[in-house]
Amino acid sequence: MLLAIGTILVIDKGFTEDSDKYKSKVVDLEENSILIDYPTHTETGKTAFFMDGTELFISFTDQSKISYAFKTAVSGRIMKGIPMLKLSYPGDDRLIKIQRRQFVRVETSLDVAVTKEEKTVQLVTEDISAGGIALNMSTNTWLETNDSVHLLIVLPFKNAETEYIRTTGQIVRIWEKAGRKIASIQFEKLQENDRQCIIRFCFERQLQLRKK
Repeated sequence: MLLAIGTILVIDKGFTEDSDKYKSKVVDLEENSILIDYPTHTETGKTAFFMDGTELFISFTDQSKISYAFKTAVSGRIMKGIPMLKLSYPGDDRLIKIQRRQFVRVETSLDVAVTKEEKTVQLVTEDISAGGIALNMSTNTWLETNDSVHLLIVLPFKNAETEYIRTTGQIVRIWEKAGRKIASIQFEKLQENDRQCIIRFCFERQLQLRKK
């Protein structure tokens, strides 16, 4: 198991409307479960009390400094000297690797409103990562390399939740794929909460692609 006792976990209630983040650590391991101490809010330090069945998004870094993420749910509470939460563990082969230096990029079609100098065009993504997006450009699109643009990205999650990401970006490259023009945009000033939201979306999308 890539998780070890003492591993620090970042917990995100990203599969609900509440996107607060918490920290905890692994205190014991079982075959298909992990036991963690009660999480604390990363900003307020307050202890969280999650109900059984609460879905959580967990990320951690192993001893080799490689980061992973997985979806889990609270399956119970145990008292062994200290109060602990029991979480389901999907297994090492179901973990999603988070590439910190080069964010995982997934192919998907998302609606994006791109604004440059108070002029807006509606485009569709070729792919997305927590570092940027690639957009399919229509024949009359007036965007050029090095342009700075404002972006409104619509992220539909499979639980019927929709998130709207507002950020800025710079067009770093315009290229062709199968006769289509693609604009690669690097995010600028992306809020950390929005970055985590995109990582969650990419995680869900990867799971969907694996099932096909």
